[in-house]
Amino acid sequence: MSLIIVALLALGTYWFGEDGQSTSPATSSDKDIIQLVFPSERYPETAKHIQDAISSGESAICTIDREQAEENRSQSLKNVPTKKGYDRDEWPMAMCQEGGEGADIAYIKPSDNRGAGSWVGNQLENFADGTRVELMFR
Repeated sequence: MSLIIVALLALGTYWFGEDGQSTSPATSSDKDIIQLVFPSERYPETAKHIQDAISSGESAICTIDREQAEENRSQSLKNVPTKKGYDRDEWPMAMCQEGGEGADIAYIKPSDNRGAGSWVGNQLENFADGTRVELMFR
């Protein structure tokens, strides 16, 4: 009987936490990271920028947060002037929770940057906000 009571108390703590608030148990998907192989040969400037930014200390993980994208873009590009014939590429991307102020910015040819952005957007369109993504390079 004591074993059953201990098991029920443990289960109650697991489900309701120490503060008595209901919490759902962590699932393996909460910790999973989706890995996407980035097409470096199609978008070489963007690939190099992302790899360089990560090597310089930027996050390798992008936690999808579409609602914050506009504000993140505004913050990351705030003091970066435009340059004729180039886009300002951000890493982490604006759609990432890790993006925004302090993001690494590089000037990239528009076709490379926009193609890469379209590719990433298409790859991630069916993933919910909160999904953690890592771009892989070969």
